[in-house]
Amino acid sequence: MHAFHRAPLVRTARTSRPHAFRRLAGAAAAALVVLSLTGCEDGTGFKDGGEAAASSPAAQVASPSASTAGAAPKGSPTAPAPSAPTAGAGGQQHVLCNGANTGVTVQPVSRPLNHMLITVKNTGSKTCDLTYYPVLRFDEMQWVPAAQQQTRPQAVVSLAPGESGYAGALLSAADGSGEGGTTGQRLTIAFQGRTPLSNGGASATPPLPAAGVAYDSSLSVTYWQRNSADALGS
Repeated sequence: MHAFHRAPLVRTARTSRPHAFRRLAGAAAAALVVLSLTGCEDGTGFKDGGEAAASSPAAQVASPSASTAGAAPKGSPTAPAPSAPTAGAGGQQHVLCNGANTGVTVQPVSRPLNHMLITVKNTGSKTCDLTYYPVLRFDEMQWVPAAQQQTRPQAVVSLAPGESGYAGALLSAADGSGEGGTTGQRLTIAFQGRTPLSNGGASATPPLPAAGVAYDSSLSVTYWQRNSADALGS
């Protein structure tokens, strides 16, 4: 599987292709996704860890299009070790939220149109931090969805045991301007470390609806948010 890094969630429709600037960011994000998704003993690129799948790096990034939506990445570099824990308020040690210490679910929503809500619940015993934004990869997708920069929060979202954090994904342009429309049957969500696009640990592969999830080149994600309303821009 592969990990993620990219643009924020917004209610406005995305253009059909990201600009050169976004493609550079996408390349870095793709490397991260691969870092947390590849290099497993079972040959699938995933190592199960509860609701998550751990992995290591490797990937090629291409602009979103109908021709690349189903292509598989190449290469398999070694992923760096996850970032070390940091101290929170009162000296409490925080760890990174990832697929090993959280439960992850995704749910397409009727409003806003063409959006999906990503929910991460801390199932561990320590407070964890959701850094930056989720890196999404449907099936063997070879490009990385952009992160909606306008959704960047003022502070990192920290989850005490039992608490949940959220991110939203714009799946396709409401005006039909997106390209390469297809349906994803498997989704890998990669977590970032303390620095942008660094390896945040085990990825997650939450179940999708039986019919899959339709998306196109407009696919983008928000930064992690403390409540679902902010994640969906409502």
